[in-house]
Amino acid sequence: MTPATVMLLAAGRGERLRPLTDSTPKPLLTLHGEPLIVHHIRRLARCGVNQVVINLGWLGEQIREQLGDGQRFGLHIAYSQEPPGALETAGGIRHALEQLHADHFVVISTDVLTDFPMRRLLAHQPTGLAHLIMVDNPSHHPAGDFSVIDGRVQLPSEQLPNDQPALTFSGLAVFKPALFADLSPGWRPLRPVLEAAIAAGEVTAERHHGRWLDLGTAARLEEAQAWSDLPE
Repeated sequence: MTPATVMLLAAGRGERLRPLTDSTPKPLLTLHGEPLIVHHIRRLARCGVNQVVINLGWLGEQIREQLGDGQRFGLHIAYSQEPPGALETAGGIRHALEQLHADHFVVISTDVLTDFPMRRLLAHQPTGLAHLIMVDNPSHHPAGDFSVIDGRVQLPSEQLPNDQPALTFSGLAVFKPALFADLSPGWRPLRPVLEAAIAAGEVTAERHHGRWLDLGTAARLEEAQAWSDLPE
């Protein structure tokens, strides 16, 4: 099976990582001596991925200059340039949709680190419009995002059983283009788009019990530096 087309999210300003991101885009901050985004690209290349789309926003020209066309990693990189201020997650995916020419595609946030099996994510065939990888709630996000019951995502509500707490969206997902195709172009966050699809019963999920870390702050980036082994 040919691995899915992959979009790496790399356009954000990285406000919580300032001043580190004042002159360096967040995806180029280093982990174990190598840019965060390169760790993702190398992992994807090892899984046989041959096409990656990267959205560019804040200081995006540095990312393009550093990565080039992807040939040195053994795959091809295409870029989706966003306007000043970027377009947020759903807006960025909508903007890049013509480059994601497949019946489904994988989206990965470049500021997360996880040992979730990448080959399993790439091989997933979504039955609805989206399939999300969920993790236990970290201390900085104790309320979580969505609940998962029998593999289907539910909006948190008082009617859910007490043993079904909300989980946190990991930043890894498989989407179908139809989730974004009817959206008007422009700035748009992902959560309202997901909530509409969840309400329609079109979002599935699985819970990852392994390692996961959001690298959105300097302290958590430093925590990741202490990992003795990085996910393969």
